Amino acid sequence: MTAEIIDGKAIAEQIRGEVAAQVSRRRQAGEPPPGLATVLVGDNPASLSYVRGKQKACREVGIDSQGFHLAEDTRQEVLEKLLIDLNADPKVNGILVQLPLPSGLDEEKALTAISIEKDIDGFHPVNVGRLAMKRRDPMFVPCTPSGVMVLLQKTGVKISGARAVVIGRSNLVGMPTALLLVRENATVTICHSRTENLPEIVRQADLLVAAIGKPKFVRGDWIKPGAIVIDVGINRVEDAGAKNGYRLVGDVDFEEARQVAGAITPVPGGVGPMTIAMLLKNTLKAAEMASIKK
Repeated sequence: MTAEIIDGKAIAEQIRGEVAAQVSRRRQAGEPPPGLATVLVGDNPASLSYVRGKQKACREVGIDSQGFHLAEDTRQEVLEKLLIDLNADPKVNGILVQLPLPSGLDEEKALTAISIEKDIDGFHPVNVGRLAMKRRDPMFVPCTPSGVMVLLQKTGVKISGARAVVIGRSNLVGMPTALLLVRENATVTICHSRTENLPEIVRQADLLVAAIGKPKFVRGDWIKPGAIVIDVGINRVEDAGAKNGYRLVGDVDFEEARQVAGAITPVPGGVGPMTIAMLLKNTLKAAEMASIKK
């Protein structure tokens, strides 16, 4: 068996095209373009790269993007004051605080300072709480988990009744992905660093989501034949033959897994493009909600 490759890049491009068309229609109707404010604290190279990528994606679909780059030693009250000011700015529909924050800053307080109507990352405790409750809908769902769900839906994967295993329990990916799968009536097992007999549990999964941050951690013989494998991991490994001296790999050993799985996302080109596509979609949604409130 050779797995079907789930082309996240192609699906993300489709979503970006839909967002661009809706933004264009807003402009033609005399509505202002959606506005996104990105807040970056410090000079983490990966965070700088991610923020630049998000700003570039905004420009390509017609979303206005403002960038706020604060020093590494920014005080908590200065960060929160900026977020409160952005909450009050009608030109800003969505606010994104690039994580992780430097040590010494309280991530939870910062995220809570963002208005729930502008929490396009879906990290505000109220949005997370609504996601965890039956018959409640969050205003926004975190971008990577929602991207995972769209990949599954667009690929025609049957989620209801499936046995799903999520490796990783982070607030950003693992936990919200598990909650979304439960909402779609999957039977979900969440695994983590202290899970015993992990390979045996993974072998039971019809649907596997790997989000643990360890390169090639999941081996091919862990995977149930025909399972759907969603690899969220993005890890740099040294490669002397590569231009930058490294290459990107996922949390799953792709070459081994593709010989067993029914379908699998590649790294890069799988979940990564979906994260930015869903950010654009959430920003547009925030702008449309703001227009309705006027």
